[in-house]
Amino acid sequence: MSLTLHFHPLSSFCHKALIALYENGTPFTPSIVNLMDEGERAALRKLWPIGKFPVLRDEARGETVPESTVIIEYLDQHYPGETRFIPAGGEQMRETRLRERFLDLYLHLPMQKIVGDRLRPEGKKDPHGVEEARTMADTALGMIEQEMATRRWAMGDAFTIADCAAAPPLFYLDKIKPLAPKHPSVAAYLERLKQRPPYARVLQEAEPYMQFFPKE
Repeated sequence: MSLTLHFHPLSSFCHKALIALYENGTPFTPSIVNLMDEGERAALRKLWPIGKFPVLRDEARGETVPESTVIIEYLDQHYPGETRFIPAGGEQMRETRLRERFLDLYLHLPMQKIVGDRLRPEGKKDPHGVEEARTMADTALGMIEQEMATRRWAMGDAFTIADCAAAPPLFYLDKIKPLAPKHPSVAAYLERLKQRPPYARVLQEAEPYMQFFPKE
């Protein structure tokens, strides 16, 4: 197999890339990176000096592809399958890209801020930043709640990159505070995502690591 994904099973942005790989059954070699291990951390930085995952390495094409969004675009272009994650051209492409960016910027990043703050030592926490992140995530959830009241997937009937982007932050936000009481349509959407085989597989593989999810 020419593709190797460098990732960690708990990482939400890695979940996003894994969903796309599993959705189309794209063959790849998984390479779990332990950032606490100096050697593994150095090896990742050799591939991508920023040192963040996921990173996709394509030996057949001699390409190193970082960032979950770009990885999914790369798969669509060079390893297409039955599911096309980004529509080709027109308004639908623009709207899909906008939805995916909205989910990353206004739901995924705030979720990571909330969870990441739990890992900070006492005296280094950022309550103001966390409060801002909670407000942003709640605003985004309110917008998504209205949309998902009449949709099966983020863009309607077709599963796209937007759904790959939605699943991980919704999953972790639901662990922080259950979505159903305030956002029932979003909670129902999350259940559909969790039941779809690609994300069900991602979560099954992540289960042994969930003990390390930081409690408040």
